Amino acid sequence: MTLDEQVNTMFAEFTGPFVNLIFAPLPGTSFPWIVLWLVVAASIFTIYFSFVQLRFFGHSIALVKGDYSDPNDAGEVSHFQALATALSGTVGLGNIAGVAVAVGIGGPGATFWMILAGLLGMASKFTECTLGVKYRNEYPDGTVSGGPMYYMSKGFKERGLPGGGILAILFSVFCILGALGGGNMFQANQAHAQITQITGDYPGWITGIIFAAVVFAVIVGGIKSIARVTEKVVPFMGIMYVGAALVILIVNYDMIGWAFGQIFAGAFTGLGVAGGFVGALIQGFKRAAFSNEAGVGSAAIAHSAVRTKEPITEGFVSLLEPLIDTVVICTMTALVIIISQQLIIDADTGNYVLNEAGSAIATVDGNSGVALTSAAFASGISWFPYILALAVVLFAFSTMISWSYYGLKAWTYLFGEGKTSELTFKIIFCIFIVIGAAASLGPVIDFSDAAIFAMAVVNITALYFLMSIVREELRSYSQRLRSGEIKKFAH
Repeated sequence: MTLDEQVNTMFAEFTGPFVNLIFAPLPGTSFPWIVLWLVVAASIFTIYFSFVQLRFFGHSIALVKGDYSDPNDAGEVSHFQALATALSGTVGLGNIAGVAVAVGIGGPGATFWMILAGLLGMASKFTECTLGVKYRNEYPDGTVSGGPMYYMSKGFKERGLPGGGILAILFSVFCILGALGGGNMFQANQAHAQITQITGDYPGWITGIIFAAVVFAVIVGGIKSIARVTEKVVPFMGIMYVGAALVILIVNYDMIGWAFGQIFAGAFTGLGVAGGFVGALIQGFKRAAFSNEAGVGSAAIAHSAVRTKEPITEGFVSLLEPLIDTVVICTMTALVIIISQQLIIDADTGNYVLNEAGSAIATVDGNSGVALTSAAFASGISWFPYILALAVVLFAFSTMISWSYYGLKAWTYLFGEGKTSELTFKIIFCIFIVIGAAASLGPVIDFSDAAIFAMAVVNITALYFLMSIVREELRSYSQRLRSGEIKKFAH
């Protein structure tokens, strides 16, 4: 057994119980309880705030455009920059590989439930990001710190509730672990794997050092530097990826109606899918929850840095995230796979298979998911694997710089603000990039994923206690908006 294998085995034995607890299925099902936890919360927030994601969608767009932005308000970044930074942390490899796995296992019908979960998740983002701005710390030098750890400690204290400080510490610890693992090592590792498919094999530490140097050059400047990069990278990579998908769909325009027919039929009948309707529902909800991170609390950290005096405005802006991440980008991936691979049903197994190859597409391996997506795009654009490699690199890079900020704010909450404390974390973060690109991750990634969703357990618990504060903010803002007290800012 190699040293890497020995380390992974020891780590798995040490962390296995925690990982198994987070991702354990509900009794008698294969549905992870953590996914149900996220979806139920999203449904409750949707009803509690009277479908806020539909009622204020137009106003959200106006806020992102800067129609109501006052540059003199406290904060460090614009509404658009905050949205881009948060999106860069969620739009990633899950949109490419994860969707392929969901469709492969759950069939086209998984897409329907993925979209529904994304729409519901908009309300979760609205709730946590409003609280993030309301309870943030604003410092004399113009910098701010916010996120779940702050609304847990300050919000609970304001309402006379016990336990807020304990929840804040738990969230911060999980956030740091998630940032170093899933938001860092996994991204570097998968980016290196995709690059070597184009260039040939070479040591991972080389990729790691290059990534670490570029990431450090960005994050050393703080959230303003991160936002300046993400506001350029996120639109570019989103447009590039969706544009490639549109090319495939336009070429196969006559099959779009058929594809949506497959999606709806599979969603409600489970046609041809092992596990039927439940299989499609599980895969759709799981992919949406793992992709847009609604309810995890990470996005609230990025949105807390926005320039505004109205906390609710950033709640409106944040609800666009699951729409872009899950409803648009994930759905485009699913449509391309469904159409280009022309999925048919194997009469013997009941699983979806490739029309030409006749082999099962269901996988549980992330790399196989990327390979399926790459094959789907290559069927219409022969050189798309090169575009995919660029997309993976950009997705990994943008995710790392966003999660570095999330981990940093959790770090400074525990160990104090200050340049020395911040620089220490940034150096540690960049060291883990090199380790992630060079190492065999194995159980480390399982643990970091579990840590990210442990954040959701703590965060949603706090949201249930504080959501009445958000409703009061919404009521007050709505009245002032209707009365004309809140006006567009004259730029």
